[in-house]
Amino acid sequence: MSQWHFNGLLDLLKDDLERETTPFREPISNKDRLAVCLRIGKSTVSQIIPQVCDALWRRLQPLYLAPPTEEDWLEVAAGFQDRWDFPNCVGALDGKHVAIQAPPNSGSTFFNYKGGFSIVLMALVDHRYCFTVVEIGSHGSSSDGGIFRSSDLGKALQRGDLHLPGPRPLPGTEQPVPHVIVGDEAFPLQNNLMRPYPGRQLDEPRRIFNYRLSRARRVVENSFGILASKWEIYQRRIKLQPHNIDKVIKATCVLHNYLIKTLSLVSHPAPEARAEARAGGVERLQPCGNHPSREAFNLREIYKDYFMSTGKVKWQHAACFGVAAV
Repeated sequence: MSQWHFNGLLDLLKDDLERETTPFREPISNKDRLAVCLRIGKSTVSQIIPQVCDALWRRLQPLYLAPPTEEDWLEVAAGFQDRWDFPNCVGALDGKHVAIQAPPNSGSTFFNYKGGFSIVLMALVDHRYCFTVVEIGSHGSSSDGGIFRSSDLGKALQRGDLHLPGPRPLPGTEQPVPHVIVGDEAFPLQNNLMRPYPGRQLDEPRRIFNYRLSRARRVVENSFGILASKWEIYQRRIKLQPHNIDKVIKATCVLHNYLIKTLSLVSHPAPEARAEARAGGVERLQPCGNHPSREAFNLREIYKDYFMSTGKVKWQHAACFGVAAV
C-alpha cells in the first residue's frame, strides 16, 4: 500500500482510533495502530486488530461496498458486456473456505471437506474485480451446496430482493431475458444464476457456452487471487476467534475495493491475481447437485443459442477448441 493510500485511510479513521491519554501511559498513536493492523502483528496487538478492522468496515463500507442500486447493476451489466462479452450479467459469484485454527470447544463445527477448519467467504464481483456483495461466517462443516442456499445472498436472489434490473433483450435480439449472475458448479442453476453445462463430452454449442461463462466468471477468481496475494493473512491458518476473523475478512474485502477504485486498476489483472492457487489458507467450494426449474433451463438454452448466432464473437471457436472455425 502506498504512503498516499495509507494517509488517506488514517484520515478517514482518526476519530475511531483516537484513545485517551492517562497519567500512567501514552496511548499508541493512530498511525501505529493502523500500521500494526495492516501488518497483522503479534499477540500484543490482539485488541487493536479487531478495533481497527471494525473502524475500516464502518468508514469504508458505505463508500466502497454499499449495497448496489438498480443503476449500479446496469453499469455492471454494461461492463460485463463490453469487457467480457457476456450481456445482461450483473456479477460473478464464488465462495472460498478461509483456513482457520480450530476454535476451542468447537468440535466439528468448522471442520471442512479438506480435513481442516474454515470459515466461508462468499462474494459477488463486478467486471472490474471489485466486490459488490460479501457474506462471511458460514461454518466449514456446512455442505458447499447448502452454503449458498442458506446464505442471505442466496435467499435474497431467490426472493428477488437484490433489486436487479428487469428483463432486457440481449444485444441484437427482441426477446427480453432476465439479468443473471454467473457461477461455477458449486452453485445451482436458477432464473438469475447461470452455471456451466455438466459433463465432458459436450457438443460445440454447449462447450462454447461453458467457455463464454467461464471467461466472465474468471473475474471473481482473479479478485480472490488479488485478495490473497495482497493480504498475507490468507497465506496460512488464521489464529483468531471466529467473530474477530469475520471482522478481519470484512476489512480486507473493503480495503480491496478501496485500493482498486482509487488506483483505477486496468482492464487486465496484475500477475498476483493468479496467486489464489498458491494461497495456502484459501480453498474452493465443492460442486453441488442441481434441480433447475424449467425457466432456468430454458434461459441457459437461450444464452447457448445466442452465443452461436447473434452473440457470436470471432475468436470464441479458436479459444475454446484451439483451432479457427472453418
